[in-house]
Amino acid sequence: MRRLVVAALVAAALVVAGAAGAVALFRAYPVRMSLFAAMTRNYFRSLSAPKGATTTELNPAYKGAAPASPSPLSAAADAAGGDWPSYNRTLTSERYAPLAEINASTVGRLKVLCTYDTGQYTSFESGLIMVNGALIGATISDIFSLDPATCAENWRTREDLPLSILSAMRGVAYLDGMLYRGSQDGRVLAYDFKTGKRVWATAIADTSRGEFVSAAPIAWDGLIFVGNAGGDAKGGKGHMFALDAKTGKIVWEFFLVPKTEGDMVRGPQGASPLDTSTWNNAPGIPISGGATWSSYTLDPSTGELYVPTGNPGPAFANDVRKGENLYSGSVIVLDARTGAYKRHFKLVPRDWHDWDVASAPSLIETAGGKKLMAETPKDGFLYGVDLTENAVIYRVPVTKIENVDAPFSVNAQVRFCPGATGGSEWNGPAYDPQTNLILTGEIEWCTTVKLQTEQQLRDVHTGGVWFGMAARNPFDILGRQDDGRGSWGGWVYAVDADTGVWKWRLKSNYPIVGAMTPTAGGLVLFGDVGGNFYALDAATGAKLWGQKIGGAIGGGVIAYNAGGGEKIAVTTGLTGVAWPTEVVTGKIAVLGLDGEPAKP
Repeated sequence: MRRLVVAALVAAALVVAGAAGAVALFRAYPVRMSLFAAMTRNYFRSLSAPKGATTTELNPAYKGAAPASPSPLSAAADAAGGDWPSYNRTLTSERYAPLAEINASTVGRLKVLCTYDTGQYTSFESGLIMVNGALIGATISDIFSLDPATCAENWRTREDLPLSILSAMRGVAYLDGMLYRGSQDGRVLAYDFKTGKRVWATAIADTSRGEFVSAAPIAWDGLIFVGNAGGDAKGGKGHMFALDAKTGKIVWEFFLVPKTEGDMVRGPQGASPLDTSTWNNAPGIPISGGATWSSYTLDPSTGELYVPTGNPGPAFANDVRKGENLYSGSVIVLDARTGAYKRHFKLVPRDWHDWDVASAPSLIETAGGKKLMAETPKDGFLYGVDLTENAVIYRVPVTKIENVDAPFSVNAQVRFCPGATGGSEWNGPAYDPQTNLILTGEIEWCTTVKLQTEQQLRDVHTGGVWFGMAARNPFDILGRQDDGRGSWGGWVYAVDADTGVWKWRLKSNYPIVGAMTPTAGGLVLFGDVGGNFYALDAATGAKLWGQKIGGAIGGGVIAYNAGGGEKIAVTTGLTGVAWPTEVVTGKIAVLGLDGEPAKP
């Protein structure tokens, strides 16, 4: 008995010592220890992850669409040929690849030809580009150039950037022999395309307010367009910029939510009607939010820039900001050359669910001749906006929507779907002109929220995480997500672009946050956060090919010509605090048809 008591006392002492050591390490290295704890938790949660599974359903109410005809925007998209030169391939963001070598007849021969391992445990969400014979990607700290057929590294450049618990990097832009990306320390960085040598750096964000640059820039007419993320921090607010591509000089700046006293102004201001009248904030509650997280869309025929904006802050507490909160939760249209306001579409009104309009909208001309903007916010709907009438003509539910009208409270837990992760995240809709279908990948994952008091909201320091969630568990600060093991899933919806009626839909047992890519081969390509990659029949949604190819897929799915044939490149290894996914290093997998030379 005495031995048992001694053993118990020793065990208790070891536990106490271990806890004390963990506390000391956390105080010394809070970000590193938080990331380590999150990765450890995710490692154990993902051990029992099931195999990927999908089911497809056809809509008996679908009556068919008019035959698709080439549109001016789609024809312009083909100018890129077999490259993928921008985040969504074209500035108009249709994501359609005019390649047909991999099709329903040949897709059975699809295999992974090579992989590139970044060697980093990272939230790998990069949208890849392939231009001038090089495949370009980025992690939080690195940018690299690869052979697009063999995955051999051409060069890799690392930046000494600060660690962050909530970090993201969505991709890069290319223009005239240079590459552009954002950084965690609030800068836009430019590199030589052939060597990876840094050319210039321009600061566009206030890191003391929690701002950083996660979005993939786009480039046009000598300008680089990009804004800042960080609208979930107290005092952080969205700005949009145009930079001179050669020098990095700020050409114009546009405040995406109202400018107030103390805000830094970095460049000439684009003309704007925005003021504080739509916010009506409580004392001690600064105007925050409206950040821009992913990428942008531009219509070269009109010179109009389409900017999606995130949620207002604090995300869950709308009682302290009793207004429309412009221009958060919107798509804002600006004059690309001057930054002047032209119009906006407020898609998520009075948001209290953290339902950003995060993804770049798609500009299309439908088979019926409509000029349409398609957008999928985190609220679980696909919006079709007629750009001739400037009006929403349909709003289609594309994931589970439940209990979304219930107000949040400091006294009770409220569960709602889609949760704070969406809906649609940082990859927006795609358009297939052959079928006249809009394709969107969606998340089904619910969140539970209990509010902080107004005083607690005031007590958060400037730059601190500011969702308004009353959480004892620090991992629940963004809201408490349902357990990901069996209680989440994903959807692919194929919706007629003219009518808004869905033709087919696919249910996955994992969320879908990676990009959707339709091709001229009659396929739809996508992956899920279980690491499963699929090729579907674009007309029916039938699964033609599927295989687990790595860790969670959360970024680019692109198709291009290289090495004598069509290739598909996919980022795998989305490994972050917010997603209980397999803990693996970020990798790029390049797929092609069996029989082509492979080099690991």
